Amino acid sequence: MTKHLPLLLLAAGTLFAGQTHTWTQGDFSDFEKGVIKNLSLRSDGLLTLAPRSNELFDTGSAYLWALAQDSKGNLYAGGGTTAKLYRIGTDGKAKMVADLGAVEIHALAVDSKDHVYIATSPDGKIYRMAPNGKPEVFYDPKAKYIWALAFDSHGDLFVATGDQGEIHRVTPDGKGKVFFKTDETHVRSMAVDAHDNLIVGTDPGGLVLRVSPAGEGFVLYQMGKREVTAVAVAHDGAIYASAVGTKAQAPVAPSGPSAPVQPLSITVNSPGGAPAPAAPAAQPAVRPTAPPPAAVGTGVSGGSEVYRIDPGGDPRRVWTHAQDVVYTIAFDSGGRPILGTGNRGNIYRIESPSLYTLLLTMPTAQVTAFQPGQNGHLYAATGNLGKIYDVGPGLAQQGTVESDVFDAGMYTQWGRLSYEAHLNGGGISVESRSGNMDQPQKNWSPWSSAITAPQGGRIASPSSRFIQWRATLNAGSGGKSPELESVSVAYLPKNVEPRVDEIEITPANYKFPAPSAVLFSGPSQSLTLPPLGKHTSAPTFSIESGGSSPSMTFAKGWIGARWLASDPNGDSLVYAVEIRGVNETEWKPLKDKLNEKYFSFDTTSFPDGEYRLRITASDAPSNPPGEALTAHCESEPFLIDNTPPKISGLTATRNGGKVQVKWHAADALNDIDRAEYSVDGGDWTVVSPVTRLSDSPALDYDLTIPAAPGEHVIAIRVYDDYENVATDKAVVK
Repeated sequence: MTKHLPLLLLAAGTLFAGQTHTWTQGDFSDFEKGVIKNLSLRSDGLLTLAPRSNELFDTGSAYLWALAQDSKGNLYAGGGTTAKLYRIGTDGKAKMVADLGAVEIHALAVDSKDHVYIATSPDGKIYRMAPNGKPEVFYDPKAKYIWALAFDSHGDLFVATGDQGEIHRVTPDGKGKVFFKTDETHVRSMAVDAHDNLIVGTDPGGLVLRVSPAGEGFVLYQMGKREVTAVAVAHDGAIYASAVGTKAQAPVAPSGPSAPVQPLSITVNSPGGAPAPAAPAAQPAVRPTAPPPAAVGTGVSGGSEVYRIDPGGDPRRVWTHAQDVVYTIAFDSGGRPILGTGNRGNIYRIESPSLYTLLLTMPTAQVTAFQPGQNGHLYAATGNLGKIYDVGPGLAQQGTVESDVFDAGMYTQWGRLSYEAHLNGGGISVESRSGNMDQPQKNWSPWSSAITAPQGGRIASPSSRFIQWRATLNAGSGGKSPELESVSVAYLPKNVEPRVDEIEITPANYKFPAPSAVLFSGPSQSLTLPPLGKHTSAPTFSIESGGSSPSMTFAKGWIGARWLASDPNGDSLVYAVEIRGVNETEWKPLKDKLNEKYFSFDTTSFPDGEYRLRITASDAPSNPPGEALTAHCESEPFLIDNTPPKISGLTATRNGGKVQVKWHAADALNDIDRAEYSVDGGDWTVVSPVTRLSDSPALDYDLTIPAAPGEHVIAIRVYDDYENVATDKAVVK
């Protein structure tokens, strides 16, 4: 989907047309800043109605970890902080059907006879419960944790454990033993493919392995993160695996029992509001046994990533997020992967390797388990709090997105609001409200009447500094969702006069390159686009009029100035330079319509004396005639001095083999900078005044130099601070 380029060009074209701006929101990052309800947001910025969802049951537990469904449609859920099993019947009624007296239930499975298998932790067992029966111990793997359960096509139950990283196989009569040892600490996730191969994910090596029915293991991929939290096998045989946590850089452990992973320090709020009790247990990064996962991601750095491993074995990353942590993977009725994450309760759908959708945001912190149901239903278990939801298959009839608050930076007139969309038989309406506080909770205008046509309409909200819009999407009669791509708001900030903050007079006898005149008042001749993937609604414009002063070159009699100027509206500015003697009353123009923030001029046509410059900045290039504003600033006084010092009293007296030379030098406006002498046309040599300091407009010099017999010509030259030079000579015999 291609968007925004017309808006960029529009903004470029209107840069000089009264400074009309456009605030556009059309990217994922734009919409994510707002408040979204019952809408799905695709990674390219497309908004659509979200799947319908409703709460089926609130267990009262802090969190749930496992879901399973029998052939009759009964749904089972288990979690913690007590190992209670809940059932939601086909009639929608829910109840607790077993309390196993442990800390947690981490995994559930249902066999072909609708027996439910329940795995408890820590130091737990596997229980089997017949329909309408009581749970009985089925198998004890003698492991610290039981992370996953899965059946193969023969009815054998496979058990993924930690902290020895073993997989057990248990026959239907309850007899089992270690089937495969991974040499990892935990087998964190497990699934069975169509050929009865086990697909397992480990911790802390982040391995995705395939274990054949004969017990032969093969590493399909080593993830860049430490803990493979979920694996799932698609209909085409592709494998999806999620991983979280930064791998520790640690030396290889010595042979012997594997060291347990240290528990994270995480607190979860129990339903009553108090912290849930902690059990001193070692566990992987994402699913601690106790304390349970409160914002579990606070203990996991680096976010999470999802890879697809093709049936041929080629791995490819298809999703990544810097904060969200993936707990579970399932597939929708169309075979697309669905990700349950924390710690913001987001459910994502992977559309392609380069496109995903934030499908739904649940009212709980974590989405910990999925169970595909009948007729396109998808059941979700959550943490903080432990609830069960039914997601889909239909869409919500209505959804809204409330934008973030836009700050125009100053008092602003709001123009037309428009949006890009495909209605698909549905409807979209957009309202606005405005105010002069950065938070719209109160003392803002009410929501305006809705704009329902994509071509837009005039915003009715009053002029202000801040604005916000709210879009409502309504499904059509066929249940198809409208698609909202972007929303644009035109605005015109109140024109504020520019500022000239500082003027600096440059050293005398140097000049800048000749400035250019304003040649156009149309679109910018230079447009800087943001990097791909980092679109901003307000493109950066650059007029190549010189943002800093260039190097100066020596030019006797010239002087210049440079200045700092800005415009609160971001308007383009032109400048006028004027001059006035300190005892004069009227300003005389030197230069008008300058783009540059510098200027130099020849002072030889001005009498010596003190002067000031006045710089006037105008925003005329960006505003219509009659609406342009100006501001000016005066420089500190500076000197124009093109008259050399005067040399007087020059004498040269021979005294044997030496000559004493004396003179007086004076300047009307500046200090004497230096004096030099030359004998008989030789090199010039610097001479110090009698006081040894060149710090006065009048100085005396007394020089004694060796001189051979005969006539000599002694030349003298004296400079003032402005490089004006006076010369004289004395002849000695």
